[in-house]
Amino acid sequence: MSDTVLLNGNQIQLTIERLSREVIESIHFTNTVIIGVQPRGVLLAEKIHQKIIALTGVQIPFGKIDTTFHRDDFRRGKSLNAKVTEIDFHIEGKEVLLIDDVLYTGRTIRAAMDALLSFGRPTKIELLVLIDRRFNRELPIQPDFVGSVVDTIESVDVEVHWAGEEQINNEVIFVKK
Repeated sequence: MSDTVLLNGNQIQLTIERLSREVIESIHFTNTVIIGVQPRGVLLAEKIHQKIIALTGVQIPFGKIDTTFHRDDFRRGKSLNAKVTEIDFHIEGKEVLLIDDVLYTGRTIRAAMDALLSFGRPTKIELLVLIDRRFNRELPIQPDFVGSVVDTIESVDVEVHWAGEEQINNEVIFVKK
């Protein structure tokens, strides 16, 4: 089995810069919140959030959402590893920018949207992902902002590794065969 590097650290930083600028061009700052999907989407969401603040100087509310108990597969014998949900603001009537690292089947995003409804009814939810796997989507969910599109078969994994996490020195996206 071999791993293929899809994006290296420099390419990831350029992609984050581009995505941040695309978001800045399209959002309404006074009515937008950013929410990262636990666990790995939060790491990307923090980077996007910080980049937007650095580029605009505008503070946008930031939160984290856990999907564990909203998933349709959480009772299938897997051990549960729930993460923290931190949303200390209302999303009622807000435009939510939901951020995750990899979009594959769409089930995590569906669960995140279900979990969001516990905090109010947003006027709009937009999705930003670093990697869109495109094939094997099980639900009709499409991202509004995409870092990179990867066409892979089901047996191939796409993993995002962030610098400082698990002894990783450089940010990298692997395609694992």
